[in-house]
Amino acid sequence: MYSKIEEPKRCISEKAMKVWRISESLINMGVLVVLCIVFYLDVYFEWKYWIGWIIIGLLGMTVLSAIWGIFIEPSLKQKYWRYDVDEEFIQLKSGIWNRKHQLIPMTKVQSVELVQGPLLRKFQLYSISVGTMGSSHKIPAIPQEEARELRDQIAHYAKIKEVE
Repeated sequence: MYSKIEEPKRCISEKAMKVWRISESLINMGVLVVLCIVFYLDVYFEWKYWIGWIIIGLLGMTVLSAIWGIFIEPSLKQKYWRYDVDEEFIQLKSGIWNRKHQLIPMTKVQSVELVQGPLLRKFQLYSISVGTMGSSHKIPAIPQEEARELRDQIAHYAKIKEVE
């Protein structure tokens, strides 16, 4: 008889929302700048009239995408991202529209690493990357101390040896 696996309860950091918002803002600003330059070129060189309408449509879609990606999506991602680690499994549960609940057996874990880009560093967060035979799984935006403890815990449960 199988034992019931409890739903994961641990949340990622609320600071993750700030990181995702800043990242999304930078991406959308870059896209808007490129589209504005192309629109200027369209007006300056008097390209075919329908090209301008396509550019305006793309600008509108970019604005809608920015509204979703900056104001709505980060809070929903933070709300629905859950994880847990025990001696048998790493559990990852995520998804706003399509919910995904992954169980990664500790026996399949081959590596675990902390990843920190410039934005995560600014907010003192790490992402944890767990490598298995054919794939890699990520737990985003964990506070520094908790991330180090979690990395060590996963390595201990998976019996990963540190190479010196």
